[in-house]
Amino acid sequence: MQATREDVEAVIEVVVSTLGIEDQAATMDAGTPLFGELPELDSLGVVELAVALENRFGIEVDDEDVTGEVFATVGGLAEFVAARRS
Repeated sequence: MQATREDVEAVIEVVVSTLGIEDQAATMDAGTPLFGELPELDSLGVVELAVALENRFGIEVDDEDVTGEVFATVGGLAEFVAARRS
């Protein structure tokens, strides 16, 4: 499922608040790289972000969902969330 602009913005809000990177929020968009690019998104950060996404969107993030592809960019993460919500 294609993520909407609202999906992307909501995922940005979760990423920013979970990782404590409020100073980067204004420059983030669907193409913003995440995993491997943000030092805050280490193994613990991925777990915290997965839990925050579950709580915010009422979805379940399984262990096998935590891949470099899903967490590569904001847009990829938003598409994952949109697919799980539908």
